[in-house]
Amino acid sequence: MSGPLDALRPGIVQLLSVMDVAVLIYFLAINSSYLLLLVLATMEFARQLRRVPFAGYDEAHASPLTMPVSVIVPAWNESVGIVESIRGMLSLRYPEFEVVVVDDGSTDDTFDLLAAAFDLRRIPREVPSDVHTVGALIDVHVSASAPLVVVRKENGGRSDSLNTGVNVARYPLVCFVDADSLLDTDALLLVSKPFADDPARVVATGGVVRAVNDSTVAAGRVVDVRMPKTWLPRIQAVEYLRAFLMGRTGWSRLGALAIISGAFGMFRRDVVVSVGGLDVTNLGEDFDLVTRIHQRMRRERTDYRVVFVPEPVVWTEVPPTRSVLGRQRRRWHRGLAQTLWRHRDMIGNPRYGRIGLLTLPYYVVFELLAPVVEVFGLLAMAAGFAVGAINLHFALLFTAVAFGYAFLLTVASAALEEFSFHRYGRWRDLVWTVAAALAENIGYRQLTAIWRLQGLWDEIRGSGYEWGVMTRVGFTQAEPRRPDVMSQDLRTPASQRSERVGS
Repeated sequence: MSGPLDALRPGIVQLLSVMDVAVLIYFLAINSSYLLLLVLATMEFARQLRRVPFAGYDEAHASPLTMPVSVIVPAWNESVGIVESIRGMLSLRYPEFEVVVVDDGSTDDTFDLLAAAFDLRRIPREVPSDVHTVGALIDVHVSASAPLVVVRKENGGRSDSLNTGVNVARYPLVCFVDADSLLDTDALLLVSKPFADDPARVVATGGVVRAVNDSTVAAGRVVDVRMPKTWLPRIQAVEYLRAFLMGRTGWSRLGALAIISGAFGMFRRDVVVSVGGLDVTNLGEDFDLVTRIHQRMRRERTDYRVVFVPEPVVWTEVPPTRSVLGRQRRRWHRGLAQTLWRHRDMIGNPRYGRIGLLTLPYYVVFELLAPVVEVFGLLAMAAGFAVGAINLHFALLFTAVAFGYAFLLTVASAALEEFSFHRYGRWRDLVWTVAAALAENIGYRQLTAIWRLQGLWDEIRGSGYEWGVMTRVGFTQAEPRRPDVMSQDLRTPASQRSERVGS
């Protein structure tokens, strides 16, 4: 006897078949968009490499006309690596800059370590309120041996700390850098170059973020770049490489860059102030800030540029455990949803040019909805295969388009990066890069899709959110130099300091 389910079976099979074809087309579209971005990134790299011999970085370092920069570092319970990170920032090659550390109510010994390492002294200083802040300012300290300002404030979150840093900053350019990050020696020179080349139009620039896990650090510098030793950070290293080298370079080439990483971005201070600073209620504060800058500039019909520079690198410690990574990805996706919803009037609106017509719709279809399509698409494919809605040939085609295509694009991105910048000096690191690109599609990608889906659901139902504890392991240190040599480096002006580390 046939039951009700047997009567419904043809309809179910037809529905699953249609769903599987739709998901296949979606994956083909998203990976083809990545291919287009990779082609654009390759064109941009070729242009940048041709310009390197004539870029004039040495002249910019020596020139008194190079715009000074305030490097703003938000810090909350960063005792594991704060001294090493700030020591590296203070030895950057740049004619005039200051480092502003904002201690956001740390409960560990972050401030005590900074005070001991850099001879901090409390000073009376009037801090303007150009940008609204939440956490009350406690006091201001300056170093007797370096261009370092340390501000202590009540806890208000990362965005509030950056806003406080903007208020404290003395210079026309502000650079946001995470406290657990290390900058390449010439990073400031490179990321500030577009401001020097086109001072009337450039309002923001960003650089590449790379994983520092298991690389060797000395005096705040990455002196031996290695792929991480464990799989979770290793896959993230490949993920970051693809996102920055392929994605953001391609968007910058199109003149439609909407995200500058909060871990390393430079802005005109007056522009940041004009849009009200960072939104302390938005988990995607970096995306939101750049989107509001685009919004204001387009509304005022100002000719402007937001530029991604693929060469300057900031090295950051990526989450080493699934629990920390899961919190990060849920927070990122929830911030993406918040920003897109708050700026929904810009989506598809020709008033906002390529940002409104291209970038934001792309982020809705291929970023915000991607975990929904991936999770339910894989479930639909499995169900379709089980009931005979699809055959083995289709399943193999689906796997090739969804995962094989993505793997090849990741390997191509890694090859482009290695050809251009030669970060890895060992063949085994390149082998691990290819292996991680393959492993990313087996479990990791599906797990991050679930986390992102959870973040989207949390935002839809309006649940509360806490950042949680982001566990730091700390940097792998090389043989330490003598304390007297380190202190001498900090006393010597940046323009006269020699590069001894790693020579």
